[in-house]
Amino acid sequence: MPEESVPAASPATILDPSGGSNQVRVRAYNERLVMSLVRRHGELSKAEIARRSGLSAQTVTVIMRALEADGLLMRGEPTRGRVGQPSTPMRLNPDAVYSFGVKIGRRSAELAVMDFVGRVRLQVRRTYAYPMPDEVLAFITDGIAEMEAGLDPGQRARVAGIGIAAPFELWNWAEEVGAPQRDMDTWRGVDLQREIQARVSHPVFLHNDATSACAAELVFGLGQRYPDFIYFFIGSFIGGGVVLNSALFSGRTGTAGAIGPLPVQGRDGRTVQLLKIASIFVLENRLRAGGIDPRPLWYSPDEWIDFGAPLESWIQDTAAALAQALIAAASVIDFSAAVIDGGFPAWVRERIVMATRAALGEHDLQGVIMPEILEGEAGSQARTIGAASLPLFARYLLDQNVLFKGPA
Repeated sequence: MPEESVPAASPATILDPSGGSNQVRVRAYNERLVMSLVRRHGELSKAEIARRSGLSAQTVTVIMRALEADGLLMRGEPTRGRVGQPSTPMRLNPDAVYSFGVKIGRRSAELAVMDFVGRVRLQVRRTYAYPMPDEVLAFITDGIAEMEAGLDPGQRARVAGIGIAAPFELWNWAEEVGAPQRDMDTWRGVDLQREIQARVSHPVFLHNDATSACAAELVFGLGQRYPDFIYFFIGSFIGGGVVLNSALFSGRTGTAGAIGPLPVQGRDGRTVQLLKIASIFVLENRLRAGGIDPRPLWYSPDEWIDFGAPLESWIQDTAAALAQALIAAASVIDFSAAVIDGGFPAWVRERIVMATRAALGEHDLQGVIMPEILEGEAGSQARTIGAASLPLFARYLLDQNVLFKGPA
């Protein structure tokens, strides 16, 4: 399915999907370059920025003064101990810019306000048996209005936009999650980006939820240290992404890294798609079949209870399937890391990673150079954080691959 296009940045304005123009100025290229370098390294001095960017010291000085005057950069503690004047590093001002991030899932929706350095300041969550358009749109618009009411006028003026992370073709897999197909089919006629844009004053950006989670890991997590990795996010259905040379690789149709359909063998020896083993809906159905109420899975992704044997069985099956998917991926691309995360607590993630490492030992790995298998750092909020990053990169930063521009 072709991806929805994200509003593109022009030299002076950002055009929203409805054709209107937002008057917040898009920063010039060199300004965005400086801010991107500072973001990537935490803080940098003028000399370090000049060396890394190739810009002259005079140009960097002018840019840094302008960014500081606009409140986008702030001074760190001077570094002493070298010959000459102390060096003063600059870092991003967390309060300079805010953005809204929305995650729409098959069991819950989340809305958050994120600051300029990726910290979630406020967050609300709504659970449901399955998503319906009117309910989701009301949650988003009412939630944004409520959150904005808690911001002062200066903070409201610094909101860059709204990013949405949602599964494409939400009407698929209705039977697996116990949703009436007739109800889920109502999503077929919904242009989510346009519907939200009609209800809010900020520009709206939209992309796939698993790929947005991968972007959060690239920008705010392990992507700072690993330039190439394959990413697995285990939500209601497993999804993922591919990062090459520190950039998100979306492929010809924008679906690269959609690892859910990968064929793997289950414990019965039958070949099935990865998503039919390594997805939370499988655990939900397993709990229900055992007479255990599965609803606590969706109350809070960070506060699961230990469901005992059913959970352990699901972890082992998930790990065995992930090991097969990793071998297939590593046979094609020499990734430096494989990152596993999901909508569950850190202790569940740790058990899945450990079990996946163990499961690899049961395979013949001759000729395959396996990547380092790591826990994700973005955590259960990865999809929301990835969504909230879209407006920031559209206006202020240079990591254009995070913008997920759809096909022309």
